[in-house]
Amino acid sequence: MASTTVVLPFALPPAELAPELSRNLQAPALATLLSRNSLLKKHFLGDESRILPHEAWLARERGGLADAVMHGFGLAPKEGYWFIVHPVHIQLARNHLVLADSRRLRLDEADSRVLFELAKPYFDDLLWGDAETWFMRADGWQGLDAASPDAAMGSNLADWMPAGPTALAFKKLQNEIQMLWHEHPVNEARQQRGLAPVNSFWMWGGASASPDANAGTPARSLAIAASGATGAAPSWLAALATPGANATPEAAGAIVLPQLIAAGAGNDWGAWLGAMQRLEEEWFAPLLAALRDGRTTDLTLILASRDGWTEIRTSKAALRKFWRAQNLKNLTQ
Repeated sequence: MASTTVVLPFALPPAELAPELSRNLQAPALATLLSRNSLLKKHFLGDESRILPHEAWLARERGGLADAVMHGFGLAPKEGYWFIVHPVHIQLARNHLVLADSRRLRLDEADSRVLFELAKPYFDDLLWGDAETWFMRADGWQGLDAASPDAAMGSNLADWMPAGPTALAFKKLQNEIQMLWHEHPVNEARQQRGLAPVNSFWMWGGASASPDANAGTPARSLAIAASGATGAAPSWLAALATPGANATPEAAGAIVLPQLIAAGAGNDWGAWLGAMQRLEEEWFAPLLAALRDGRTTDLTLILASRDGWTEIRTSKAALRKFWRAQNLKNLTQ
């Protein structure tokens, strides 16, 4: 029997949309899991937070994100302070700059390698993870408060630029890379193919290196599940998975379901509704069945929004609370 935690980024839509979305969502299994619970607790991130709630949960679960993600890519630097780096597209929207959705960048390894090698001499150390995820060493930047790309995406970029005593040093480096990549043949070829140019980089998730791959290893496993191209986890998130961890409804440990991230981060609530409907069939109904037949002892759902998360725990005994109406009213922050 298993104790299971399921993390659902962007499962909680904005309060003004939640009633209508709930009315259009046919999810009786989820309604049961949300309503017949033994614990319901709401957590809010402060206004000063520059990462999303599910990212904060993962950082708490896995320790320093950059270090944990590097280990997931098989990298284990012995020292230094590191950031996760993403090649990105920054676009002009009316009178301000906006960080575009990197999931639409469609950056392949060949193009990414060219840009990586061009940029590498400008960094103290720059390591390759894959086409969309690199790592930079910046030992003097420990105090830099950097936002995650999904937190910053779509908003006025001036509000989300890294803050702290070394913010100007970051801006200088970013400007140098932007000039280096501007009108490069890789970007010219991308634009001819109808793709956005890769015209900047974004960094976040700073952490000190721990060369021991087993240092700080959590007691429970973490699995990352996905279904189809639209539900694919970003590579940095996939790298956090425990090797061999099972992403099944009756598995022990923690499971992250990333299927809602693209729609939620992009405010595409029609796509969100479709993804939730698929999750009902592929996950919520099997999770409920595993509880009822005893394969799972207890289930904790971590339902995240942009501002916080709701923690809901249930069990076979809690499911017997027949006097509680089964509804989706807890599907809001």
